[in-house]
Amino acid sequence: MNTPRYYVPARSHWPILGAFAVFLTLFSMASIIHESSQGEVSLFSVSMAVVAGFLMLYMLFGWFSEVVNEGLRGMNSEQLKRSFRISMGWFIFSEVMFFAGFFGVLFYARTFSVPWLGGEGAKGVSGMLWEGFNAHWPLLKTPDMTQFQGAMGLIDAWSLPFINTVLLITSSFTLTFAHHNLRSENKQKTLFWLKVTLLLGVAFIFVQVAEYGHAIHELNLTLNSGIYGSTFYMLTGFHGAHVTLGAIMIFVMYRRVDNGHFTPEDHFGFEAAAWYWHFVDVVWLMLFAFVYVF
Repeated sequence: MNTPRYYVPARSHWPILGAFAVFLTLFSMASIIHESSQGEVSLFSVSMAVVAGFLMLYMLFGWFSEVVNEGLRGMNSEQLKRSFRISMGWFIFSEVMFFAGFFGVLFYARTFSVPWLGGEGAKGVSGMLWEGFNAHWPLLKTPDMTQFQGAMGLIDAWSLPFINTVLLITSSFTLTFAHHNLRSENKQKTLFWLKVTLLLGVAFIFVQVAEYGHAIHELNLTLNSGIYGSTFYMLTGFHGAHVTLGAIMIFVMYRRVDNGHFTPEDHFGFEAAAWYWHFVDVVWLMLFAFVYVF
């Protein structure tokens, strides 16, 4: 009986470089946050963050290129392919937990903290805040309106955010069309629907940039606008970063399909990108509901 073949890669410098890039990224971001609280960010910290970003990109490009080449040379056994699927599943689960933390902050602030500040329950502290405090969500005023100015209004959920919702929902369908055509060995239609998906993702990013411009310049909604401003930008900002990453993944899949890297039976790289994109879409639906509408 033949023993199942399992490819064991040679020693690699990519994990060490990746670990160093992550450390440098976290260290530079911590330095920037600390220095910004002191009033001025040094050129050294910014330069360190830029170098960390380039190192991270170099590591990702080099490491994934090796993995792709190994797959094209037929070195991936069924066991290794299963490990790829399990790993991607755990990665998406970690992203679920990442956003769950921020949604938890939003839920805690709205459901517990604000009512307590208004005097409700055993932990209520009514009368200890500024005169005229009104405990309702969203909180648009801050204790010190001279240093931390509150927002002058809310973003209309049925304007730019609704447009972005339509864009992302549509992109999920177009990506599914691309997947079906890939499995049917229709290369041209696969490329077409991937291109449409990518354009929808880029359009989402541009609309969000326009929304941020409106929020900052017309509504004075910033990170300093109390708990509402901070939760708004943390949730929507990190989601925008994930959409950007997802768009990069879709672009890479477009290039790989164009180069003939996939077959109807073996295209996990495409499936992994699709899983990630659908996950990002689901997160946006929750954002639209709990940040903009309710």
